[in-house]
Amino acid sequence: MRNIRNIGYRLLILFLSISLLSHAQNTATLSISGEVLTPLELKKEDLASYKQQTYKTKGKEGKEHEYKGVALVEVLEKAGVTLGGKLRGENLAKAVLVKAADGYEVVYSLPELDPEFTTNVVLLVTEKDGAPLPTGEGPFRLIALQDKKQARWIREIRAIKVVFVKD
Repeated sequence: MRNIRNIGYRLLILFLSISLLSHAQNTATLSISGEVLTPLELKKEDLASYKQQTYKTKGKEGKEHEYKGVALVEVLEKAGVTLGGKLRGENLAKAVLVKAADGYEVVYSLPELDPEFTTNVVLLVTEKDGAPLPTGEGPFRLIALQDKKQARWIREIRAIKVVFVKD
């Protein structure tokens, strides 16, 4: 009887842990700050008003996945980041620093993201194979479509900061 009770407690703790992780992922926010005119705090639902794009690619295990999200440049535009015709001079020394929950960080220069400079698209995705990104990947992730390596395909994004690159 004691073993059955212990198993019941363990199952209850496991269920509560999964519920809390799922709730945390659904209520998580993404902050956009730094050299922006309008700092943003975005939830997954906020991205629904942006133009959605999909991208299919093979994962490490060789299985094809379909990701859905928005072009990162659109979010940066909403925050008032200097792009387009104004992206010249000292503004070319700005970069986008992307931070994950585990401390992992990646950098993109603004010209790498701006459609007036490149055909490369970096997607801020919230879905994989028609469902929200799973725990450990989401709720926000970047997919750099033309990067040969996936090292900048950062998972569990919590913050994006536009910074001046200095010596």
